[in-house]
Amino acid sequence: MTARTIRTVAAGVFAMAVSAHLMWRPHAAGAQTTIDTAWRARTPWGDPDLHGEWTTEGEYGVPFERPAQYGTRQYLNDEEYARRMQDIRVRDEQDLAPVDVLSGRVQGATAPIPHWREYNTTSRRTSLVIDPPDGRLPPRTPTARPIPVQRCGSLLGGEPCDSYDEYGLGVRCIVHGGGFPDAMIPAVYNANMRITQSPGYVAITYELIHDTRIIPIDTPASKGVPLSPKIRMYMGNARGRWDQTTLVVETTNLKAANRGSSPGLRLTERFTRTSRDAMQYQVTFSDPATWTAPWTAALDMKSRPDNAGVFEYACHEGNQGMSNMLSAARAMERGERTVR
Repeated sequence: MTARTIRTVAAGVFAMAVSAHLMWRPHAAGAQTTIDTAWRARTPWGDPDLHGEWTTEGEYGVPFERPAQYGTRQYLNDEEYARRMQDIRVRDEQDLAPVDVLSGRVQGATAPIPHWREYNTTSRRTSLVIDPPDGRLPPRTPTARPIPVQRCGSLLGGEPCDSYDEYGLGVRCIVHGGGFPDAMIPAVYNANMRITQSPGYVAITYELIHDTRIIPIDTPASKGVPLSPKIRMYMGNARGRWDQTTLVVETTNLKAANRGSSPGLRLTERFTRTSRDAMQYQVTFSDPATWTAPWTAALDMKSRPDNAGVFEYACHEGNQGMSNMLSAARAMERGERTVR
């Protein structure tokens, strides 16, 4: 692909995102949205209205796979939920307490700075995985890829690293986690997104780290030649369609081996707005080369005020972290006690 072609494609994607933002603003004159029936609202061109700012931070801290004591129960009972809320109060008091970084009195060398943290766990879920019914991933096939293990450069892996490419994609400011669908799963902060619609497209802008997915909506006239499997992207190649009021999105051509998946991984998302302030989200992993059966995870999305803002993450700008970490690792190898 030539540099001129790359510039042309990038300009086209940017134009679509700008068009999406300008073409559908629900508070503009003539917008077909009401407070009482927002979940039934339609865009001016007749699609279900998903527009707005949303967050999944309420699911922060929910186990990905279900602990055995809950069996097939997807939700905590009242007593269990009360205990979770008490644990969260203790967690928040510890996590958000002021620290004196210069004195060294911090949780750990890699602990996030308290005022960075942004989460408000409210979920009753026992796990994010909801299918299989036990909330556990299906067995892996004998030919499945090994699950990636990060040797260094993570909150658990520690230091030193030999090279920049041993650090995770998030540490390198490329994508959150492995890209998609990790972008939907809340981390320690910035679990916010903006959904914008225009005729034929849905755009999702994620606050962490900085990505916008452009999802074309298929119609009988819009289907074209499938994208070559040689073209791989961290957010994948997405195509959407409407199943009544649910947006169904199928994504292929993913670049990262999410949880050790194969290149044939296909993700199917379902966005269902259930009220003015709530949306149900599910994503199904289908990869016969990796798992013996498909499996599904779910999240609750809650609305945010339209003026709350999905802010620029600016991960790279002014970031000295990578050079400092690598220089510190080389100093450790030399046996130096201090780094200047």
